[in-house]
Amino acid sequence: MRQPRSGPGKRRGRGPRIPAATLRKQKAALANVDQITGAKIPKSFVFSRGKLPPTLRHLQQDLRKVMLPYTALNLKEKKRNNLKDFVNVAGPLGVTHFLILSNPKSLPHLRFAKSPQGPTFTFQIEEYSLAADIANSQKRPRCPPGIFQNSPLVVLGGLTGLGNPFRSLVEYFQHMFPAVDPSTVKLATCQRILLLKHDKEKDVIEFRHYSIKLQPVGVSRRIRKLMQNNQVPDLREYKDVSDFVTKAGYGSESEVDDEAAMVNLPSDVDKLNRASRKSAVRLQEIGPRMTMRLVKVEAGLCSGDVLYPWPVEKEVVGKKGTETGEEVGQEDEDDADATDESEDEMESKISYSCRGFRGTDMMPYTTTKALFGYAGTGIGLA
Repeated sequence: MRQPRSGPGKRRGRGPRIPAATLRKQKAALANVDQITGAKIPKSFVFSRGKLPPTLRHLQQDLRKVMLPYTALNLKEKKRNNLKDFVNVAGPLGVTHFLILSNPKSLPHLRFAKSPQGPTFTFQIEEYSLAADIANSQKRPRCPPGIFQNSPLVVLGGLTGLGNPFRSLVEYFQHMFPAVDPSTVKLATCQRILLLKHDKEKDVIEFRHYSIKLQPVGVSRRIRKLMQNNQVPDLREYKDVSDFVTKAGYGSESEVDDEAAMVNLPSDVDKLNRASRKSAVRLQEIGPRMTMRLVKVEAGLCSGDVLYPWPVEKEVVGKKGTETGEEVGQEDEDDADATDESEDEMESKISYSCRGFRGTDMMPYTTTKALFGYAGTGIGLA
């Protein structure tokens, strides 16, 4: 015989029931916090100002893939959007970094800005290659979609010991993605590398994007495919299974000449790459590729005091810096002086369908639909 409940809506031996909405909010809050530093996970917007040619539009989409998974992959913008619209939306979504493409006087520029108060680093893109161009130039391009489920590892070269403005630039690059603890990180999540290298002779920064591939040393290509595909191979041409194993050989197809590229894994990654054997680390460029030159540093968000070129030489360098600001950020300076617009106008301005912000838990390729309402903007995330 069942015992009666001690009170209305209560169960004996259990505490009060937590509402499902509260549990979802707590889960979303934990998903947006870096477990290493305790700070909020950095997120980004990649958008453009002004008209862009088709090649720069493709470059913008490639940059969004670089910033995955914590970015808006399908961010849609309109001509009447100004910088203040993006800042107002970035607050409730936790967006901390802006990557802004522009093409003043047919000179492509890329600005790295910290929201909402700056600073802003303006680069002139001297050379660039799209991810599609790099894939077409390779015999065996490798870019599986699963590598974008985790943030890339940021590698900085030649940027230390240079002083300002590069010291603040290094700090910006280091905080674009969540921090990584080498002692606790899962090796299976490390599948991409973002390389930013400073060339002292040319005074430019090389932007490279690679995929990481591990290959077991001493295992032929046929055996690797057999283990990865989990399919029985066609053995009709062979008299014995040993012929299939030994035909591939163990030469340059599976071995790596550089001993520095061989590592002993601290833990198992997959069926082939085990901690008990050596593995070769191979990097393959997936793009995009850029050569950038720093032309301006501002204290605020696309505004404020010009910190670089140095404001000491006001008669010469200061004027040049002002002219550069008029060319690069003329539209955004006008936008900063614009008045606040009504909530109904903002609702019709920004709309995007985002696989980068995948629901509330920021996990890749989910079908969960979430709707964030803030000040009537009606931002829909899918």
